[in-house]
Amino acid sequence: MKKRFLALNILFFTVVGCLSPEKKSENQLPDELKANWTAAPNIDVDKINSDLVDGKKTIDVGIYFPSNFDQNFEKVTLDKMMASFKAAKEIYAPTDVQLNLLWVKTGPINPDYFSIESNKVPTVPRTEYANMYVHSKRHPSVPTQRTLDAFNHIIEPHKDNSRTIYLVVLQEVFYPFLAVAEGRNWMTKAVRTGGMSFPTYSFVNTLPKRFRGVMTITNLSRPDRLRSTIAHEIGHKAMNVSHEYMDTDPENEIFAEGGLMLYGAGEEIPSGEAGRWHLERLHLSPFIYRLNSDGQKIWNEDYREGGHYYDPIYGDKVRYFDSKPPIKEDW
Repeated sequence: MKKRFLALNILFFTVVGCLSPEKKSENQLPDELKANWTAAPNIDVDKINSDLVDGKKTIDVGIYFPSNFDQNFEKVTLDKMMASFKAAKEIYAPTDVQLNLLWVKTGPINPDYFSIESNKVPTVPRTEYANMYVHSKRHPSVPTQRTLDAFNHIIEPHKDNSRTIYLVVLQEVFYPFLAVAEGRNWMTKAVRTGGMSFPTYSFVNTLPKRFRGVMTITNLSRPDRLRSTIAHEIGHKAMNVSHEYMDTDPENEIFAEGGLMLYGAGEEIPSGEAGRWHLERLHLSPFIYRLNSDGQKIWNEDYREGGHYYDPIYGDKVRYFDSKPPIKEDW
């Protein structure tokens, strides 16, 4: 009997040990462990989409708004989400790309996922030898298991999961990164995000493919956040760039006026090499499709190498730049 029990234990741990965290998160959860979503009341999706034009470049967007947040959470309301989405439609209108609202859904979720940490603490700091995008390709961000579990709980399976942008409202999403402390020492910092795009230039292929369109929204309380947060986060996802503009090279945080991809009041999506190819990269996004005469979605080419900044789908629509030394060169 003891030998049989031991054999069963060995078999169990062998099977479990062979499942990587990503594989476990790729598996569909039983229905009773998934969030139960229903259409949000009083949202006229057809009216919101009344500006859409057949045959125009389009991005599909779905909104998940949990109904059971803590009572004192007021940073995001359904009204604010809809106002920010409508502003995003306005901001992208000059680019010849339209945003198609698929649905707005609400329902209770597991409170364990109200707050998540977007990625594991990085282990290799970025230095002067490789710029942000090269460094991210070599050392991509890795989502935490809680983040993967939350997405698996929230996102409904669909054949177009990897081509759809999902705006998921949560209470808190923290983003940890490494910053210079003093001398040649680095320390971990964590930013409390208002929006988190989980972009492929940073995560490359560490996110399961069906989750690569997920973005989180956690703060629309200020007028500037209300106006630009959703548009800004869609920019990270669809242009596949960090915080950068014209001659301003990318960084984790840049507070300045200028384009949509800086922290400021700017809404410009510039074009050409001087504009860091933002408009052109947007038009190449795998999240974009056109409807043909039969009503079928004709998608842009998908990423060939996981979606890093220099992915071959972008051709020459990239910028090469040097990284600045983060510490004194005589260290």
